[in-house]
Amino acid sequence: MSQADQIRDYVRRTYIEPARQRHEDKVRIVAGDVAKALHLQRNLPNVCQALGGKKFQTENDVRLIERQAPPSGQSNTVTFVYDVGGRKPEGSRYAGLLALEGIGKEVFAALGGGEAYLRRERESFYGDREDR
Repeated sequence: MSQADQIRDYVRRTYIEPARQRHEDKVRIVAGDVAKALHLQRNLPNVCQALGGKKFQTENDVRLIERQAPPSGQSNTVTFVYDVGGRKPEGSRYAGLLALEGIGKEVFAALGGGEAYLRRERESFYGDREDR
């Protein structure tokens, strides 16, 4: 996974998806916050490029409505404001994966819940061996 992919993935998980879950229309992202979280302070231009690019907007079905930046265009204060519209990214590369959300809910409920199922599986993994 490239650095740009890591940036886009982090922002999707940390900002875009939570904003949609809260049914917000807009999300505001500060490049410096992203760079700090990913320890990319020296690669701030990469963060700005990843957040301002069409690929990010297409993958997440968002629209950049405002970019607040100093004259240089590169700073830890550069702020991106996106229209997220409270919708899921149906046309994104994650659409197929998101469609599977909750698919095992009924199966695990029938087995007593996911945690209970995993606990039973782990307990029986070694069989009757006493040298665990």
